[in-house]
Amino acid sequence: MVSIPKYVQDFLPGKLAWVATASRDGEPNVTPKGTLKLLDEHHVLFADLFSLKTRKNLQENAKVAVTVVDAATAKGYQLKGTAEVVTSGPLFEETSKQLKESPKGLPPLHHVVKITVESVFDQSVGPDAGKQIA
Repeated sequence: MVSIPKYVQDFLPGKLAWVATASRDGEPNVTPKGTLKLLDEHHVLFADLFSLKTRKNLQENAKVAVTVVDAATAKGYQLKGTAEVVTSGPLFEETSKQLKESPKGLPPLHHVVKITVESVFDQSVGPDAGKQIA
């Protein structure tokens, strides 16, 4: 577990995230998530609303990569770590409540995916692209 740098924490809110998983056999899946949220300096989460393949992959292989990019500035970061699928408890209840209050009209929450971040990479255009920063 690493600490997500403060400037990366500040970058994440409101951005579309791309979540990559793989099955036990290595079959990849990448899907956009509009619910990525910083939980604390070591964890991010997203709401599982339509994530059938993602959820199946995480049940077989908990390793995950999340990439968030701002196309206007060509700045981005990738967080890699281990996911936990949460189906009940305070984290699930709080996330469900926030989604119900959202003006987006989202469907009911199935699960919350909590990711313990183990490494952070720069994904910005430029000489540091791909460099591990945490």
